Amino acid sequence: MNFLIVLVTFFVMEGMTWLIHKYVMHGFLWTLHRDHHDHSNDGKMERNDYFFAIFAIPTIALMYYGTINNFNAYFYIAIGITLYGMAYFFVHDIFIHQRFKILRDTKNPYLLAIRRGHKQHHKHTGKEHGECFGFLWVPVKYFRMYFNKNKT
Repeated sequence: MNFLIVLVTFFVMEGMTWLIHKYVMHGFLWTLHRDHHDHSNDGKMERNDYFFAIFAIPTIALMYYGTINNFNAYFYIAIGITLYGMAYFFVHDIFIHQRFKILRDTKNPYLLAIRRGHKQHHKHTGKEHGECFGFLWVPVKYFRMYFNKNKT
């Protein structure tokens, strides 16, 4: 049962990420997210990086509360959120934005579709008219671009 809680939480986080990205980061907290779009940081830390702490605080609280209460469901929800956050860091910061220069020449159609969807998101430098707010799932058209290339 605990594994199921972790798994469901991980996948629910994709929907939460879409909502938070679209309505919070491109909404009332645009002042923190803006430098991620205008690339004014020259590859250094961004104000956008504060979202790490903003999202970590409730997760740490869930983990703490779940731990002191005999590892109840809150603990496993926190584990699911943490795993999603780790995946987000590796895919978004390392793979897509190349904060560390690895996985540059991948031929994996899934990873290429994710990268393409994110590039489409970043073609808009303002907070309006955005697209592709998801992270691990982007519109199907991007998956088709790369999965169909492999068919003869």
